[in-house]
Amino acid sequence: MVGNEETIAQVLNRLRRAHGQLAGVISMIEQGRDCKDVVTQLAAVSRALDRAGFKIIATGLRECMTEETDNGSEPMTEAELEKLFLALA
Repeated sequence: MVGNEETIAQVLNRLRRAHGQLAGVISMIEQGRDCKDVVTQLAAVSRALDRAGFKIIATGLRECMTEETDNGSEPMTEAELEKLFLALA
């Protein structure tokens, strides 16, 4: 994972929030809750995951393009980064 400790903490908080929201969605479905409520909560999960992904990409673009990775592989190309970014769209 790229980024400083503060950025990593923000990403982890967003992922934990999404985890809790997803558990809520599962519970709502098991309880037979209204479809509108389930979809609303599911949309919140999706947004939380998207924001975490965008944060990871936003903080890692420079490192991914300019520095070697920990395992010694080459930096990512612009096309590879674009493909990675579009995977979240």
